[in-house]
Amino acid sequence: MEFDPMKPIWAQVARQLKQQIVSGALAPGSKLPGGRDLALQYGINPNTAARIYQELEREGVCATRRGMGTYITEDEEKIRSLRESMIREALERFLSDLAGLGIRREEALVRLQKEEGKA
Repeated sequence: MEFDPMKPIWAQVARQLKQQIVSGALAPGSKLPGGRDLALQYGINPNTAARIYQELEREGVCATRRGMGTYITEDEEKIRSLRESMIREALERFLSDLAGLGIRREEALVRLQKEEGKA
């Protein structure tokens, strides 16, 4: 993973993990790598890995079971809610970027439909 120097590393890795959870690449109830393994996987400091898990726990996305590891929530409603929130954020960024180019929502929709037809 290539990190954006303008954003905290922990937030970028946490976002990627959440994307994997909402996309189904990481299944509900599955065990996440240990903090040290996560640090090695992303080439980050172990303290940063710990911060990532703390943040995900605070959001209710995962839970640490003492002596057993960190597991993704099995609460499907929580995952569904997280997915909707991430979709909303992506759409807001998209529309904001286009607004900066002087493109209104209506034109954005037309252009999006044209691009979808090309795929």
